[in-house]
Amino acid sequence: MFDSVRADLSAALDDIRAAGLHKPERVIDTPQSATVNVVAGGRPGEVLNFCANNYLGLADHPEVIAAAHEALDRWGYGMASVRFICGTQEVHKELEARLSAFLGQEDTILYSSCFDANGGVFETLLGPEDAVISDALNHASIIDGIRLSKARRFRYANRDMADLERQLKEASEGGARRKLVVTDGVFSMDGYVAPLREICDLADRYDAMVMVDDSHAVGFVGPGGRGTPELHGVMDRVDIITGTLGKALGGASGGYVAARAEIVALLRQRSRPYLFSNTLAPVIAAASLKVLDLLESAGDLREKLAENTALFRGRMTEEGFDVLPGDHAIAPVMIGDATKAGRMAELLLERGVYVIGFSYPVVPQGQARIRVQLSAAHSTDDVNRAVDAFVAARAELEG
Repeated sequence: MFDSVRADLSAALDDIRAAGLHKPERVIDTPQSATVNVVAGGRPGEVLNFCANNYLGLADHPEVIAAAHEALDRWGYGMASVRFICGTQEVHKELEARLSAFLGQEDTILYSSCFDANGGVFETLLGPEDAVISDALNHASIIDGIRLSKARRFRYANRDMADLERQLKEASEGGARRKLVVTDGVFSMDGYVAPLREICDLADRYDAMVMVDDSHAVGFVGPGGRGTPELHGVMDRVDIITGTLGKALGGASGGYVAARAEIVALLRQRSRPYLFSNTLAPVIAAASLKVLDLLESAGDLREKLAENTALFRGRMTEEGFDVLPGDHAIAPVMIGDATKAGRMAELLLERGVYVIGFSYPVVPQGQARIRVQLSAAHSTDDVNRAVDAFVAARAELEG
C-alpha cells in the first residue's frame, strides 16, 4: 500500500521545496544560549543566536542547571505515570501553587506542553450550547483546541474590538449559554500585544469569560514579568491563563492553565491531555521553581531585554528595513517572498547570525519574514553585529 502513497508524499515535498517553503532543521551541538554552534557541512561554527524564545537568557543559567541536577538526585528522572494514578509529587503541587501566586490566579494545573494545555480547555468547558470567540491570529494550538470542542465558533479580526463586539453580540443573540473570548497575549509571528483591557470591557458587557495564552509574555512583560494581564492592569479580570515553561521560564518544556479554582478542578477530572499524558518530568518542575525564584529579582534582565529590543528595532528601522511596529522582543523583519526570506537567512548564517525565515503555512502567503527574537543574554555588541549582518546580507541579495 505504501508504495502508492510514497509517490504522492514525495511530490508534495517537492512542491514545498519548489515554493521555497521547505523548513530545514539545523543542528546545534551546544547548550541553548546567546551564541550556539550550528553544525553545517559536518562542522560546528559559533554564531549569534537570534531565533530562540530564550527571552531572559535562563536556558543555561547556572542556578537553573544546579536546581535540575539536585532534582534528578531527589525526585528521579521521570514519573512513568499520569497525575491521578501515581504521577503526582510534592514538587508538582509546589510549582502549581507558585504559578498561581505569581499569575494572580486561584489555582494552576500542569501539562506536558502549552499545546496540550490549549488542547484540554475548550472541550472540557464548552458544549454545543456554548460559544467561543477567537482572535483570527491565535496560535495553532488554540485553533486545534477549539476544533476539539462542540462549541459554536466565532472569529474576530486581529485585535479589532469592533469586530469582537459584533461576534459577541451574535453569540449572545444566538442564545449561547457560556461565551469565552480567547486571545494570544502576544501574537508570536508579529510581536503585537492584545488589547486586554478593551477585551475585558467587552466581555463584561456581554457576560463572557476571557482566556489568554500568554506564552510569549510571562516572565518579562509587565512591571513584575507577570505578562499581558499585568501590563494592562486586568489580572483580576482574566479567567483563564495558559502558558509555557519552555520560553522565558527556563526554555525546557511543559505548560499550564492558571484559572479560577472551579475551572482547574474540572480540568483535573475531564481534560484529556492531562488525564492521558505522563506527568511533567520532576526535574523540569524543580528547575521551574528556581526560575520563579530568579524572576523575583530579574528586573535587570527585563531592562536589558528592553534595551536590546529598542536598539535592534531602532537601528533596523534607520537602515530601511520593514520591521513590524511595537516594542516586544519579537521583531519580525518583513521580506514578503518566501524564497527570498530563506535565502537571506542563509546569508545571515554565513555572517555569523542564526535566524530563521518564516513562510506559509506558518504565516500568510506573501508575508514571509525573518522573526528576530532578542534576549537579555545578548550584549549591545551582539545586537549591533546582527544589524550589520542584515545590511550586508541585503546588499548581497539585491546586488
